[in-house]
Amino acid sequence: MFGDKFANPAFLWLLLFLPAIGYYLWWRRRKMTVVLQFSSLQVFGKIPRTMRERMRHIPIGLRMMAIALFIIALARPQSVLDKQNISTEGIDIVLELDLSGSMLAEDFNPNRIEAAKQVASEFIDGRTNDRIGLVVFSAESFTQCPLTTDYPVLKNLLRDVKNGMIADGTAIGLAIANGVNRLKDSKAKSKVMILLTDGVNNRGEIDPITAARIAATYSIRIYTVGVGAQGEAPYPVQTPFGIRRQMIPVDLDEKVLTQVADMTGGKYYRATDNRKLKAIYKEIDQLERTKIEVTAYKRYSELYGGWLIAGLLTFMLEIGLTSTLLRKNP
Repeated sequence: MFGDKFANPAFLWLLLFLPAIGYYLWWRRRKMTVVLQFSSLQVFGKIPRTMRERMRHIPIGLRMMAIALFIIALARPQSVLDKQNISTEGIDIVLELDLSGSMLAEDFNPNRIEAAKQVASEFIDGRTNDRIGLVVFSAESFTQCPLTTDYPVLKNLLRDVKNGMIADGTAIGLAIANGVNRLKDSKAKSKVMILLTDGVNNRGEIDPITAARIAATYSIRIYTVGVGAQGEAPYPVQTPFGIRRQMIPVDLDEKVLTQVADMTGGKYYRATDNRKLKAIYKEIDQLERTKIEVTAYKRYSELYGGWLIAGLLTFMLEIGLTSTLLRKNP
């Protein structure tokens, strides 16, 4: 009704003069009244007051209201529409997920692959302005999703990945090289890879250390996450009598993963259960935050037009009543 602010609030002080203006209009109207003298007014004492007589003060009230509306219109009430222009260089992130057979081990709930997918999905939900891509690998590596800000599409593609999409094995070096290929031409303020694996590099034409050196030349930071319980982990095995669990040793090359992270300015993490894995992604999420510069713009919408029209209509109503129904004859 009054909006968020007044462009000319000083005019509102005029409202304090309304009682004086009202008194003046009442006094002026009374001075214009014709006076008839009678020897006694007792004869008029029992005459009921007419509706016209009861409404005789309405024109003054309407005049006062019209003046008040005009004063508010002069003060120019406005509504403020805020607009924020968020500008940021952002971060480009490539998630790299191991799909090898050992990722089916059930030391995570329900297994390593599904736990990694769930935590990665939550990580994606926490980002707002960053481009994120997805690379999967086992014996080979391919890009499941290029860098994008379309997070729903990315999460759908992440949901579809599973063991068996690629021949079995662990090509960590190829995965890093694939990620470098996605990030090397990026103009982002920061370029990051998050590589999750549970094994030792045993496939591919490029070793992890060489791939990490290439990543470092493009200022790509790699966070490596090794998954797997200490010692042994239960693994589902198909038998003629159904699926049985047998314990297999956890074979994780922490030395190489640590080297890869150190060479690129990243960090190596070891996840032994779902809770630890979530904590690791949460820490990386906090480390890789960019400062957002916000410029606020304000757009004003004028509201005085409604008050001005209301004042004119009130003034016209007063003129109409004093010219017709409440007209005074001298």
